[in-house]
Amino acid sequence: MAVAGLVAAGAGAVVACQPGGLGSATVAYTTDRTATAALEHRHVNVDWLSCTGHQGDDGTHGTSPAPSESTVVSVDCQGQTDDGRKIVVTGLVTKAVDGACVRGDLTAKVGGRQVFRVAGLGNCSAKPGPTYRAPTGGQPEPDVTVTVTVTRTVWPVQGK
Repeated sequence: MAVAGLVAAGAGAVVACQPGGLGSATVAYTTDRTATAALEHRHVNVDWLSCTGHQGDDGTHGTSPAPSESTVVSVDCQGQTDDGRKIVVTGLVTKAVDGACVRGDLTAKVGGRQVFRVAGLGNCSAKPGPTYRAPTGGQPEPDVTVTVTVTRTVWPVQGK
């Protein structure tokens, strides 16, 4: 869980650097959240789901588009249900509101059976939420290793 939190927090940092553009990190994070909610709404008990986004086919993966560009991000999610069935969510996203919605063409399959094919997930009228919410609803606890360096000066001892 700590790793997922760090990945989500990292996605938020990437999103902040892409004003006006549709970033692959935003799409991956938001598709993960909204697809999980949509699957659970359809009574699919999601154990885990992990999404990746890829921008365009022009070799500019990871770069920010100019604000005037029309961007399409392909998204690929892999996961598993509580009872061990494979979850696959794929599609093309043309709009994302961080953590709230994605629009485009998305298909979800569970155990090889199509569960939904939609033009969008979530509520695009909603205010964007924080990029990471602690699972318990409380504040996230930092999971950081702190190294302290102590410098000691040893003065020469008389007679040595």
